[in-house]
Amino acid sequence: MPPADARDTIARMKRALALLTLLLALPAFAFDRQPGGDYKARRERLAAKLGRSVLVLFAGTEDEGQNATRGFRQDNDFFYLTGWSEPGAAVVVAAATDARPYTEILFLPAQNVSQERWTGPKLTAARADALSVTGFDRVEPLDRLRDELVRVLPSPTAVVQTDLSEPAKAPLAWLRRANAFPNYVSFNDADPVLAELRLTKDAGEIALIRKATNATVEAHRAAAKAVKAGASENEVAGLIEYNFRRGGCESSAFSSIVGSGLNSTVLHYAANSGTMAAGDVVVIDIGAECSMYASDVTRTLPVSGRFTPRQREIYDIVLGAQNAAVAAFQSGVSTIGRIGGSSLYAVARDYINTHGKDIHGEPLGKYFIHGLSHYVGLEVHDTGSVTAPLLPGAVFTIEPGIYIPEEKIGVRIEDTYVVRADGTLDCLSCGAVKTAVEIEKAMGK
Repeated sequence: MPPADARDTIARMKRALALLTLLLALPAFAFDRQPGGDYKARRERLAAKLGRSVLVLFAGTEDEGQNATRGFRQDNDFFYLTGWSEPGAAVVVAAATDARPYTEILFLPAQNVSQERWTGPKLTAARADALSVTGFDRVEPLDRLRDELVRVLPSPTAVVQTDLSEPAKAPLAWLRRANAFPNYVSFNDADPVLAELRLTKDAGEIALIRKATNATVEAHRAAAKAVKAGASENEVAGLIEYNFRRGGCESSAFSSIVGSGLNSTVLHYAANSGTMAAGDVVVIDIGAECSMYASDVTRTLPVSGRFTPRQREIYDIVLGAQNAAVAAFQSGVSTIGRIGGSSLYAVARDYINTHGKDIHGEPLGKYFIHGLSHYVGLEVHDTGSVTAPLLPGAVFTIEPGIYIPEEKIGVRIEDTYVVRADGTLDCLSCGAVKTAVEIEKAMGK
């Protein structure tokens, strides 16, 4: 037997080789940008809503968009309108009026050769293929933004629709100082009009959400086989995120939640630091991100491979609440908010309140402590009105849950749905088994 130091060295080499093998096994991630015409159609729809106002948006900067695991990530609204994933750009969109034609201009930073040694080559407005690469009518250097913007602003009054959030203040300050604008210009927040547009997904967006959901479903299948007494929550989380990349996605849409025992009752538990114990349940709330688009799918599993009678009772009530909400859905009528006669949340909560009791004999509704749904898109909790009726193209979750700390039972079942053109629901994530019988069979215990 080799000496201890040598054995340690050999063990480290084996772990390094195993990690290298794992990384090499991952398929290369290819960023799927939709055709340029899709982004142009969005800009034209936006222009129709702008009236005489003019939209100005800035891309994120290299520092703002940095993520420790995936590098720069573009601002969601900017990407939605442009499909442009590089930092430091700007866009201007203006509707046609008597005084000007329809205008769309992408502004790109000047070449910085020194910086490109660190970040790689970047497209500039001077390149001959700038129009074909970006899909814009015009591409100009960023230094021309002020002149071009003033050229399209109407007078004697003008409104600039833009991002008024904290990260946007620096570029706006640059535009405002030194009399960059005439004194008749005012600024409005562009978020409401962009949120309205982003609520309805086009076919390309749905395809990307479907891809992210498929990777998430595969991760759930892998997790179901790895869950067992003595396994660490973090170990399962690592397997999940490997499967995201294996499915061709660049990252997680949010921090994976793998919460067992008492942790299963904590909604946004993210430490994943526990060890699974026999007899507990584990809530696995995960979502891959593919080409900027998210998914969100939750399953609850018995650590030992079989639900106890009480766990099974709670589980079936949560699943029944989800099924009740799905059955109640009506396109153009149902909403995801908590109030109103058309609220899917009310359907699920009523089901939970009328099925089963806690150990004190009281209804279980008080243990359903979060909303039923949220939109999904460029953000896992995507923009959109919770009081607006759900229409074709809407992508949203249905995720009832019951969390009883005194019994160490937390159950959440969540799926991502899209409203089809005919007004029916398409469950994108139902490939991840979810009846108690199916789960126990999949776990193979």
